[in-house]
Amino acid sequence: MCLSKWKTFFLFLSLFIVQGVMATDCACELTSGEKPFPKDKLLSMETSAVACNQKIQSAKVSEEASLRLGLHKRLLQLQDEVSVLEQEDDGGLYGAVSLRIIELELAEILQLINRLNTTHNMHLSLSTNVTATVQQLTEELKQLEEFDQMQIIQKLEENKGLQRSLAQCHEELQATPPPPTLPPGTCPRRRLAQVNGPSTYTITEYGTSYYYGSWGQDPQPGPGRENWYWLVALTSSDVFANYVLLYRSFSALVAGVDSMVISISNDNPTTNTIQGPNVVMYGDALYYGCYNTPSVCRFNVTSREITTAALPANTGINNKFPFCHLGACYVYTDLDLMTDDSGVWVAYASEESYGNVMLSQVESGDVPKLGRTLKTSLHKRTATNTFMACGVLYATRYVDKETEEVFYSFDTRTGVERYDLDISFKKMQTNIQSLNYNPSDHRLYAYANAYAISYDVIFE
Repeated sequence: MCLSKWKTFFLFLSLFIVQGVMATDCACELTSGEKPFPKDKLLSMETSAVACNQKIQSAKVSEEASLRLGLHKRLLQLQDEVSVLEQEDDGGLYGAVSLRIIELELAEILQLINRLNTTHNMHLSLSTNVTATVQQLTEELKQLEEFDQMQIIQKLEENKGLQRSLAQCHEELQATPPPPTLPPGTCPRRRLAQVNGPSTYTITEYGTSYYYGSWGQDPQPGPGRENWYWLVALTSSDVFANYVLLYRSFSALVAGVDSMVISISNDNPTTNTIQGPNVVMYGDALYYGCYNTPSVCRFNVTSREITTAALPANTGINNKFPFCHLGACYVYTDLDLMTDDSGVWVAYASEESYGNVMLSQVESGDVPKLGRTLKTSLHKRTATNTFMACGVLYATRYVDKETEEVFYSFDTRTGVERYDLDISFKKMQTNIQSLNYNPSDHRLYAYANAYAISYDVIFE
């Protein structure tokens, strides 16, 4: 009896649970914090874009160009007919007929002009409307980009940028390769082709105080000075100097720090004072024009020893044969010291050469002396600077405030002279007071109105 009661109770309980579960609905409310995507707005923009594209079909755009071309041809035809009428001499027999034809031509041309004006005005209105539509569509597209949670548009733009970079790389690979870079110290033994740059352009630590001077690197430096730079500024009246500055790097020269000041003499000027801006350094020694003397001085920066090589007795000094252009002369540039792969050269002029450039090689030794001497037909006052490269003397001249030109060459091996080089390069300052070629890095070092500038030299 008790067992049957418990069975009845459990049966009733199970029915109650099943009915309760079946009677209750299971629902879940989803709330999104994102705005719904404006599909209707996108469709509207697409419709506007299609309509805008239809307004600027190529046939409509080319209509004005066709009218212009037709008008041009009719005007040329009318010009020919008027010329024929002017040349006719028929006693007035056909003149009236020709004038009537020209009158009809003018009427048709006027119709073309009116049609062209109408078309042009229509295109102006069309352009204004299309511009406004495009601007509106652009703004609406930017608003739609907010719904791009997966950053698809950003990725597409990045892909387009990569494609443009890849196309540019292909163009660069297919382009003409640049001239090969020459190893340091080599001489190509070919003619100068280009002067590129400037590669460097900086003021020195003196600021703009001293307009005359020179700078560069030693082609044959002493041990540990391979990367050093030297600077000589004419600190006395743009004429004299009595010391040279050595910098451990180009950045040190730019900043005016970490320099070594080496005095040549305590007084200025004296017999050994630097005179003129055309100074070079070669083999750990400074070569320059001696003060008030037709001689080349050599100052060893390590031993502080000074030796000299005498020039011919009538060599011009003290502004007798300086470099010049039509506007002015560069004072005390009678002697021009130069370097190339073979060593040191000096250009000068004398009364015996009638002011034409003489070129001598300065031979090294315990005491320097002049070696091979060559005569040229280049009058020194017609040039602004000279420099040596691979045994060839080059001369420059002033073109304008922004341009200098290498116009002359003299080959010391063959004696061949040329006046037709026409190699222009950009100036950063109006005047270049000194210019020298360095065979170790194939650069021209210029000192221009207190600025230190360098150029890359390209040979054929």
